[in-house]
Amino acid sequence: MTTYMPKEVRDGLDAARLAALKKSSRLRVLVGERFYPVLRLWRGGFAVETETTPGLRGLVDLYDGGNHLYQCLIVASEEDGGEMCYEFKRNTAAADRAPLDYTRDPDAPIALLPR
Repeated sequence: MTTYMPKEVRDGLDAARLAALKKSSRLRVLVGERFYPVLRLWRGGFAVETETTPGLRGLVDLYDGGNHLYQCLIVASEEDGGEMCYEFKRNTAAADRAPLDYTRDPDAPIALLPR
């Protein structure tokens, strides 16, 4: 039995796999003012489509729909099957408010009431 597969069949399978990944993923990366779809995300990095995404590097933001997940410093890792993989040098979770420099008392008032 042979494992040879014609190039056209391989290309068709890769295109179908990439289309399924793009359709099922809500993740996207923000570079400057443009968003690009993220195909896969793992603990150490993420992958985007090679043809539609320019070479990325530096500081980017990762979003899940409209939710800001991470601010990341990235470097290109490898290209495989129409995907460009990037690794995180730094990955910081995004927060909706500034961190406190002190512990807040749970019984403390939320606002100051006028007299």
